[in-house]
Amino acid sequence: MAVLKVTFTKTNRDKLAQVLWVLNWVSVVTGVTLFSLGLFLKVEIVKRRELMSKEIVSVPNMLICVGLTACAINFLGGKICYDCVDTTKFLRWKLLMLPYIICTFFFTFCILVGALMCYSMRNDLEESLFLGLRDAMRYYKDTDMPGRCYIKRTMDMLQMQFQCCGNGGYRDWFHIQWISNRYLDMTDSEVVERLRSNVEGKYLIDGVPFSCCGLHSLRPCIQHQITNNSAHYNYDYRKEELNLNRRGCRQALLEHYTQIMQSIGLIVLIIWLFEVSVLTGVRYLQTAMENVLRLGDPDSESDGWLLENSIADTARYNFNIIKNLGKCYQVDDDPNIDVPSSSLQAQENVPVKQIPVAR
Repeated sequence: MAVLKVTFTKTNRDKLAQVLWVLNWVSVVTGVTLFSLGLFLKVEIVKRRELMSKEIVSVPNMLICVGLTACAINFLGGKICYDCVDTTKFLRWKLLMLPYIICTFFFTFCILVGALMCYSMRNDLEESLFLGLRDAMRYYKDTDMPGRCYIKRTMDMLQMQFQCCGNGGYRDWFHIQWISNRYLDMTDSEVVERLRSNVEGKYLIDGVPFSCCGLHSLRPCIQHQITNNSAHYNYDYRKEELNLNRRGCRQALLEHYTQIMQSIGLIVLIIWLFEVSVLTGVRYLQTAMENVLRLGDPDSESDGWLLENSIADTARYNFNIIKNLGKCYQVDDDPNIDVPSSSLQAQENVPVKQIPVAR
Protein backbone atom coordinates (compact mmCIF):
# COMPACT_ATOMS: atom_id res chain seq x y z
CA MET A 1 0.00 0.00 0.00
CA ALA A 2 1.37 3.39 -1.04
CA VAL A 3 2.33 5.88 1.67
CA LEU A 4 0.50 9.26 1.59
CA LYS A 5 -1.09 8.66 -1.81
CA VAL A 6 -2.62 11.71 -3.54
CA THR A 7 -4.59 11.82 -6.79
CA PHE A 8 -3.60 14.55 -9.26
CA THR A 9 -5.51 15.85 -12.26
CA LYS A 10 -3.76 17.25 -15.32
CA THR A 11 -4.30 20.79 -14.00
CA ASN A 12 -2.99 19.91 -10.56
CA ARG A 13 0.15 18.32 -12.00
CA ASP A 14 0.85 21.40 -14.11
CA LYS A 15 0.36 23.73 -11.14
CA LEU A 16 2.57 21.54 -8.95
CA ALA A 17 5.32 21.59 -11.58
CA GLN A 18 5.11 25.39 -11.90
CA VAL A 19 5.17 25.93 -8.13
CA LEU A 20 8.15 23.61 -7.75
CA TRP A 21 9.93 25.45 -10.56
CA VAL A 22 9.57 28.70 -8.58
CA LEU A 23 10.55 27.05 -5.29
CA ASN A 24 13.68 25.55 -6.80
CA TRP A 25 14.80 29.01 -7.90
CA VAL A 26 14.09 30.24 -4.38
CA SER A 27 16.23 27.36 -3.16
CA VAL A 28 19.07 28.64 -5.33
CA VAL A 29 18.86 31.87 -3.34
CA THR A 30 18.91 29.86 -0.10
CA GLY A 31 22.05 28.13 -1.38
CA VAL A 32 23.67 31.52 -1.84
CA THR A 33 22.54 32.37 1.69
CA LEU A 34 24.18 29.23 3.08
CA PHE A 35 27.38 30.06 1.22
CA SER A 36 27.34 33.63 2.56
CA LEU A 37 26.71 32.48 6.14
CA GLY A 38 29.58 30.00 5.97
CA LEU A 39 31.88 32.63 4.51
CA PHE A 40 30.88 35.16 7.19
CA LEU A 41 31.50 32.65 10.00
CA LYS A 42 34.87 31.69 8.54
CA VAL A 43 35.94 35.34 8.32
CA GLU A 44 34.90 35.91 11.94
CA ILE A 45 36.96 32.93 13.09
CA VAL A 46 40.02 33.71 10.96
CA LYS A 47 39.87 37.35 12.11
CA ARG A 48 40.91 36.24 15.63
CA ARG A 49 42.98 33.20 14.78
CA GLU A 50 45.87 34.59 16.90
CA LEU A 51 43.67 34.11 19.97
CA MET A 52 42.86 30.46 19.23
CA SER A 53 45.04 27.40 19.53
CA LYS A 54 43.49 26.00 16.34
CA GLU A 55 41.11 27.31 13.71
CA ILE A 56 37.73 25.59 13.92
CA VAL A 57 36.68 25.90 10.30
CA SER A 58 34.82 22.62 9.83
CA VAL A 59 31.41 24.25 10.32
CA PRO A 60 31.97 27.20 7.94
CA ASN A 61 33.56 24.92 5.33
CA MET A 62 30.54 22.61 5.62
CA LEU A 63 28.14 25.52 5.07
CA ILE A 64 30.15 26.81 2.11
CA CYS A 65 30.17 23.39 0.39
CA VAL A 66 26.46 22.80 1.10
CA GLY A 67 25.60 26.25 -0.21
CA LEU A 68 27.43 25.70 -3.50
CA THR A 69 25.86 22.25 -3.85
CA ALA A 70 22.41 23.73 -3.19
CA CYS A 71 22.83 26.17 -6.06
CA ALA A 72 23.74 23.38 -8.51
CA ILE A 73 21.09 20.87 -7.36
CA ASN A 74 18.23 23.36 -7.25
CA PHE A 75 19.18 24.84 -10.61
CA LEU A 76 18.88 21.36 -12.10
CA GLY A 77 15.67 20.76 -10.16
CA GLY A 78 14.13 23.93 -11.58
CA LYS A 79 14.87 22.75 -15.12
CA ILE A 80 13.37 19.31 -14.42
CA CYS A 81 10.17 20.74 -12.87
CA TYR A 82 9.77 23.18 -15.76
CA ASP A 83 9.89 20.32 -18.30
CA CYS A 84 7.46 18.19 -16.26
CA VAL A 85 4.57 20.33 -17.51
CA ASP A 86 4.92 18.52 -20.85
CA THR A 87 4.77 14.71 -20.77
CA THR A 88 6.99 14.46 -23.85
CA LYS A 89 9.74 16.53 -22.24
CA PHE A 90 9.44 14.52 -19.04
CA LEU A 91 10.63 11.41 -20.90
CA ARG A 92 14.14 12.83 -21.15
CA TRP A 93 14.29 13.21 -17.35
CA LYS A 94 12.46 10.01 -16.42
CA LEU A 95 15.57 7.93 -15.72
CA LEU A 96 17.28 10.82 -13.94
CA MET A 97 14.44 11.70 -11.58
CA LEU A 98 14.98 8.95 -8.99
CA PRO A 99 18.78 9.46 -8.71
CA TYR A 100 18.13 13.20 -8.47
CA ILE A 101 15.68 12.69 -5.60
CA ILE A 102 18.09 10.36 -3.77
CA CYS A 103 20.95 12.88 -4.12
CA THR A 104 18.68 15.69 -2.95
CA PHE A 105 17.65 13.61 0.06
CA PHE A 106 21.26 13.16 1.16
CA PHE A 107 21.88 16.83 0.43
CA THR A 108 19.06 17.88 2.77
CA PHE A 109 20.53 15.54 5.38
CA CYS A 110 23.84 17.41 5.05
CA ILE A 111 22.00 20.69 5.68
CA LEU A 112 20.59 19.24 8.89
CA VAL A 113 24.06 18.07 9.93
CA GLY A 114 25.40 21.57 9.28
CA ALA A 115 22.70 23.08 11.49
CA LEU A 116 23.46 20.64 14.32
CA MET A 117 27.19 21.33 14.00
CA CYS A 118 26.52 25.01 14.65
CA TYR A 119 25.06 24.10 18.03
CA SER A 120 27.72 21.50 18.92
CA MET A 121 30.73 23.70 18.13
CA ARG A 122 30.79 25.47 21.52
CA ASN A 123 32.96 22.99 23.46
CA ASP A 124 35.72 22.85 20.85
CA LEU A 125 35.63 26.62 20.53
CA GLU A 126 35.91 27.14 24.28
CA GLU A 127 38.95 24.87 24.53
CA SER A 128 40.61 26.60 21.57
CA LEU A 129 39.98 30.04 23.08
CA PHE A 130 41.29 28.99 26.50
CA LEU A 131 44.61 27.77 25.09
CA GLY A 132 44.91 30.58 22.56
CA LEU A 133 44.26 33.39 25.07
CA ARG A 134 46.65 31.79 27.57
CA ASP A 135 49.46 31.86 25.01
CA ALA A 136 48.53 35.38 23.86
CA MET A 137 48.82 36.68 27.42
CA ARG A 138 52.22 35.03 27.78
CA TYR A 139 53.45 36.70 24.60
CA TYR A 140 51.93 40.08 25.46
CA LYS A 141 55.32 41.50 26.52
CA ASP A 142 57.23 40.23 23.45
CA THR A 143 56.77 43.42 21.42
CA ASP A 144 60.32 43.25 20.05
CA MET A 145 60.19 39.59 18.99
CA PRO A 146 59.38 38.78 15.34
CA GLY A 147 56.13 36.88 14.97
CA ARG A 148 54.80 38.08 18.33
CA CYS A 149 55.06 41.85 18.05
CA TYR A 150 51.38 42.14 17.10
CA ILE A 151 50.05 40.16 20.09
CA LYS A 152 50.00 43.16 22.44
CA ARG A 153 47.92 45.25 20.06
CA THR A 154 45.57 42.30 19.42
CA MET A 155 44.99 41.72 23.14
CA ASP A 156 44.51 45.42 23.88
CA MET A 157 41.99 45.81 21.05
CA LEU A 158 40.16 42.70 22.19
CA GLN A 159 39.90 43.84 25.83
CA MET A 160 38.68 47.30 24.83
CA GLN A 161 36.24 46.13 22.15
CA PHE A 162 34.62 43.39 24.26
CA GLN A 163 35.21 45.15 27.61
CA CYS A 164 36.88 42.09 29.07
CA CYS A 165 40.09 41.37 30.93
CA GLY A 166 42.35 38.33 31.01
CA ASN A 167 41.40 34.80 30.08
CA GLY A 168 38.90 34.00 32.82
CA GLY A 169 39.18 37.34 34.68
CA TYR A 170 41.49 40.22 35.55
CA ARG A 171 43.41 38.15 38.14
CA ASP A 172 44.92 36.07 35.33
CA TRP A 173 47.33 38.94 34.69
CA PHE A 174 48.71 38.55 38.25
CA HIS A 175 50.24 35.16 37.39
CA ILE A 176 52.20 36.11 34.28
CA GLN A 177 54.85 38.68 33.47
CA TRP A 178 53.21 41.03 31.01
CA ILE A 179 55.87 43.81 31.28
CA SER A 180 59.01 43.24 29.22
CA ASN A 181 62.38 43.28 30.99
CA ARG A 182 63.53 46.05 28.69
CA TYR A 183 61.14 48.39 30.49
CA LEU A 184 62.22 47.37 34.00
CA ASP A 185 64.69 49.47 35.95
CA MET A 186 67.26 46.92 37.08
CA THR A 187 68.87 49.51 39.35
CA ASP A 188 65.73 49.64 41.45
CA SER A 189 66.10 47.36 44.45
CA GLU A 190 62.37 46.65 44.56
CA VAL A 191 62.39 45.38 41.00
CA VAL A 192 65.46 43.22 41.60
CA GLU A 193 63.98 41.80 44.79
CA ARG A 194 60.72 40.95 43.02
CA LEU A 195 62.60 39.13 40.26
CA ARG A 196 64.67 37.17 42.80
CA SER A 197 61.66 36.23 44.87
CA ASN A 198 60.08 34.39 41.95
CA VAL A 199 61.28 30.85 41.29
CA GLU A 200 61.16 31.33 37.52
CA GLY A 201 62.64 34.82 37.68
CA LYS A 202 59.49 36.53 36.49
CA TYR A 203 58.36 40.03 37.37
CA LEU A 204 54.86 39.44 38.75
CA ILE A 205 52.72 42.29 40.03
CA ASP A 206 49.10 42.79 41.05
CA GLY A 207 48.43 44.95 38.00
CA VAL A 208 46.76 44.72 34.60
CA PRO A 209 47.26 46.39 31.20
CA PHE A 210 45.51 49.70 30.54
CA SER A 211 43.05 48.03 28.17
CA CYS A 212 41.41 46.31 31.16
CA CYS A 213 40.12 49.62 32.48
CA GLY A 214 36.36 50.01 32.43
CA LEU A 215 35.12 52.61 29.94
CA HIS A 216 32.15 53.63 32.08
CA SER A 217 33.96 53.98 35.40
CA LEU A 218 33.74 57.45 37.04
CA ARG A 219 36.95 56.95 39.02
CA PRO A 220 40.36 57.14 37.36
CA CYS A 221 41.50 53.67 36.48
CA ILE A 222 43.40 51.74 39.13
CA GLN A 223 45.49 49.23 37.20
CA HIS A 224 48.53 48.89 39.47
CA GLN A 225 48.68 47.68 43.08
CA ILE A 226 45.08 46.57 42.76
CA THR A 227 45.15 44.52 45.96
CA ASN A 228 46.98 47.21 48.01
CA ASN A 229 44.36 49.31 49.79
CA SER A 230 46.93 51.71 51.28
CA ALA A 231 48.27 52.66 47.86
CA HIS A 232 45.01 54.41 46.92
CA TYR A 233 42.81 56.91 48.69
CA ASN A 234 39.40 55.75 49.86
CA TYR A 235 39.80 52.35 48.31
CA ASP A 236 39.05 48.78 49.31
CA TYR A 237 39.43 46.17 46.57
CA ARG A 238 37.45 43.60 48.58
CA LYS A 239 34.36 45.76 48.99
CA GLU A 240 34.42 48.44 46.36
CA GLU A 241 33.51 47.61 42.82
CA LEU A 242 36.70 47.80 40.81
CA ASN A 243 36.83 50.04 37.76
CA LEU A 244 38.18 47.12 35.70
CA ASN A 245 36.44 44.87 33.26
CA ARG A 246 35.44 41.87 35.34
CA ARG A 247 34.38 39.55 32.56
CA GLY A 248 37.02 37.26 31.09
CA CYS A 249 37.78 37.52 27.38
CA ARG A 250 37.21 33.80 26.88
CA GLN A 251 33.63 34.16 28.07
CA ALA A 252 33.14 37.33 26.02
CA LEU A 253 34.37 35.72 22.80
CA LEU A 254 32.47 32.53 23.52
CA GLU A 255 29.23 34.47 23.91
CA HIS A 256 30.00 36.41 20.73
CA TYR A 257 30.57 33.30 18.63
CA THR A 258 27.74 31.38 20.28
CA GLN A 259 25.28 34.09 19.36
CA ILE A 260 26.50 34.04 15.76
CA MET A 261 26.36 30.24 15.53
CA GLN A 262 22.90 30.00 17.09
CA SER A 263 21.57 32.57 14.63
CA ILE A 264 23.18 30.75 11.71
CA GLY A 265 21.93 27.39 13.02
CA LEU A 266 18.36 28.70 13.19
CA ILE A 267 18.55 30.03 9.63
CA VAL A 268 20.00 26.72 8.40
CA LEU A 269 17.19 24.78 10.12
CA ILE A 270 14.60 26.95 8.37
CA ILE A 271 16.36 26.33 5.05
CA TRP A 272 16.38 22.58 5.81
CA LEU A 273 12.61 22.56 6.38
CA PHE A 274 12.12 24.46 3.13
CA GLU A 275 14.31 22.01 1.20
CA VAL A 276 12.42 19.05 2.68
CA SER A 277 9.11 20.51 1.48
CA VAL A 278 10.53 21.05 -2.01
CA LEU A 279 11.90 17.49 -2.07
CA THR A 280 8.48 16.15 -1.03
CA GLY A 281 6.79 18.03 -3.86
CA VAL A 282 9.31 16.75 -6.41
CA ARG A 283 8.71 13.18 -5.25
CA TYR A 284 4.94 13.57 -5.73
CA LEU A 285 5.51 15.07 -9.17
CA GLN A 286 7.83 12.24 -10.20
CA THR A 287 5.46 9.42 -9.18
CA ALA A 288 2.43 11.19 -10.66
CA MET A 289 4.16 11.69 -14.02
CA GLU A 290 5.40 8.09 -14.13
CA ASN A 291 1.87 6.83 -13.52
CA VAL A 292 0.63 9.03 -16.37
CA LEU A 293 3.10 7.33 -18.67
CA ARG A 294 1.85 3.93 -17.53
CA LEU A 295 -1.74 4.92 -18.25
CA GLY A 296 -0.82 6.27 -21.68
CA ASP A 297 -3.20 9.25 -21.45
CA PRO A 298 -1.50 12.63 -20.69
CA ASP A 299 -4.82 14.20 -19.65
CA SER A 300 -5.90 11.47 -17.23
CA GLU A 301 -5.75 11.51 -13.46
CA SER A 302 -2.79 9.83 -11.78
CA ASP A 303 -1.72 8.93 -8.29
CA GLY A 304 1.38 10.25 -6.59
CA TRP A 305 2.98 9.05 -3.37
CA LEU A 306 6.06 9.29 -1.23
CA LEU A 307 6.66 5.52 -1.03
CA GLU A 308 5.11 2.96 -3.35
CA ASN A 309 4.92 0.40 -0.53
CA SER A 310 4.77 0.67 3.24
CA ILE A 311 7.81 1.85 5.16
CA ALA A 312 8.52 -1.68 6.45
CA ASP A 313 8.25 -3.23 2.97
CA THR A 314 10.45 -0.52 1.46
CA ALA A 315 13.10 -0.99 4.14
CA ARG A 316 12.98 -4.78 3.67
CA TYR A 317 13.27 -4.41 -0.11
CA ASN A 318 16.29 -2.10 0.12
CA PHE A 319 17.91 -4.34 2.71
CA ASN A 320 17.57 -7.32 0.38
CA ILE A 321 19.14 -5.34 -2.44
CA ILE A 322 22.13 -4.48 -0.26
CA LYS A 323 22.33 -8.07 0.94
CA ASN A 324 22.31 -9.45 -2.60
CA LEU A 325 24.97 -6.97 -3.64
CA GLY A 326 27.13 -8.26 -0.81
CA LYS A 327 26.67 -11.82 -2.02
CA CYS A 328 27.66 -10.87 -5.54
CA TYR A 329 31.06 -9.64 -4.32
CA GLN A 330 31.56 -12.46 -1.79
CA VAL A 331 34.70 -14.52 -2.44
CA ASP A 332 34.96 -18.11 -1.24
CA ASP A 333 38.32 -18.74 0.43
CA ASP A 334 38.20 -22.52 -0.14
CA PRO A 335 41.21 -23.35 -2.37
CA ASN A 336 39.56 -26.59 -3.52
CA ILE A 337 36.36 -24.95 -4.68
CA ASP A 338 37.14 -25.59 -8.34
CA VAL A 339 38.67 -29.08 -7.75
CA PRO A 340 36.25 -31.93 -8.37
CA SER A 341 35.82 -34.32 -5.44
CA SER A 342 37.26 -37.82 -5.49
CA SER A 343 33.82 -39.38 -5.12
CA LEU A 344 32.67 -37.68 -8.28
CA GLN A 345 35.80 -38.84 -10.10
CA ALA A 346 35.22 -42.39 -8.89
CA GLN A 347 31.66 -42.27 -10.11
CA GLU A 348 32.79 -41.00 -13.47
CA ASN A 349 35.35 -43.85 -13.79
CA VAL A 350 32.85 -46.63 -13.00
CA PRO A 351 32.10 -48.52 -16.22
CA VAL A 352 28.53 -48.45 -17.29
CA LYS A 353 26.95 -51.92 -17.32
CA GLN A 354 24.47 -52.80 -19.99
CA ILE A 355 21.19 -54.17 -18.77
CA PRO A 356 20.11 -57.29 -20.64
CA VAL A 357 16.96 -56.86 -22.58
CA ALA A 358 14.40 -59.62 -22.24
CA ARG A 359 13.47 -61.37 -25.48
